[in-house]
Amino acid sequence: MPDEEKLLANRWRLARELRRLREQADLSGRRLAERVGISQSKVSRIESCATIPTHAEVAAWADATGLSASAAEKLRTLVDAAYTEFHPWKSALQERVHLQHDIQEIENATGVKLVYEPSIVPGLLQIAEYARRVFTQFEPAYPAVDVPAAVAGRLDRQVALFDPARRFEFVVAEAALRFRIAPVDVMLAQLDRIESLSTLENVSIGLIPQSAPAVTHVPHGFVVFEPADDEADTLVMVETVHANLTVADPGDVELYKRQWSLLQGSATFGGSASGLLRDLAAELRALPPESVR
Repeated sequence: MPDEEKLLANRWRLARELRRLREQADLSGRRLAERVGISQSKVSRIESCATIPTHAEVAAWADATGLSASAAEKLRTLVDAAYTEFHPWKSALQERVHLQHDIQEIENATGVKLVYEPSIVPGLLQIAEYARRVFTQFEPAYPAVDVPAAVAGRLDRQVALFDPARRFEFVVAEAALRFRIAPVDVMLAQLDRIESLSTLENVSIGLIPQSAPAVTHVPHGFVVFEPADDEADTLVMVETVHANLTVADPGDVELYKRQWSLLQGSATFGGSASGLLRDLAAELRALPPESVR
């Protein structure tokens, strides 16, 4: 079953189970809404799979319907499955040359995008040759013939950076800037690109110096997509070695946003960030000729 279909099936399974519990407890939608602390219309939307309830709402639903502790735990498992999309890279790329257009669709509905990256320059900030080298090192490997299309798709997404109606905030660890994925001339151009984009009014780029005291430990990058539409849900995308996770549970989203705030607080911006970029560029230029490949 495709991932999207599996996610929808999980959401319908949760909706049907919640309705079954309400009917089994002989509660009207209005009475259940009073006990859970939500509107009757939201009860209807939840049972019709138009709205996914939060963990807290499901816990209150379980209490209102007299569910046992073990049954309530199984219900929480259904909630987890309804909120988290799991996309193994191998299967995600089977029917697509690349995933840039899929990400772009999410970005097009995003008002504010928060990006944290500890190990590599974020995709929206990458120059073409840097991006090409990222794709050639990806596992599972992109066929060589598909790499140019993937690079073009990534560069096409960057047009959004110049839309003043949208906001982009990046926090990048110094280690990501030092990651030698390309020759010196490419790395120098990449650092220059980052500094140039940081001058855009709707783009904020914070850099975490290696000398900065650690305030939290987040071993992987993540992206928070805050929707332009107030009615839509905030999403978090997490890239792991073997798969991409899309998280929508409000509690989990808040956890990532708290981590984002901590990381942002340890970053340097403006002139200090520009100074760090210039220092890194000077180190690259000082490398001996045999290190330049």
